[in-house]
Amino acid sequence: VQLMESGGGTVQTGGSLRLSCEASGLRFGDYSIAWFRQAPGKEREGVACINIGDGDKDYEPSAKGRFTISSDMATNTVYLRMKRLTPEDTAVYYCAAEEAGFCTYVERRYDFWGQGIQVIVSS
Repeated sequence: VQLMESGGGTVQTGGSLRLSCEASGLRFGDYSIAWFRQAPGKEREGVACINIGDGDKDYEPSAKGRFTISSDMATNTVYLRMKRLTPEDTAVYYCAAEEAGFCTYVERRYDFWGQGIQVIVSS
């Protein structure tokens, strides 16, 4: 199983980015995929989650209204569209997969993790 993030980079405050998480080696529709992030000096935190099978989505308060999570079963990819970014969104972003679960941000429930991708928002 492999989760591969892409789409990170540096953007100015107020800008947008779209992160991608391409999954391979698993039955995509059987999983929930979540995005987590870890800012410098802080613990990793959940951002958004999608249950691929039924399409249910969840967002943490920091993401509501600014981030949109979506999936494409044709390409086994989950996207995180982020807009109105601020320096507080600067972090390494990870995607993670949990089999047959409802959306949660309990890290130990996640079976597979990507390597992470850096997002830097400059002021």
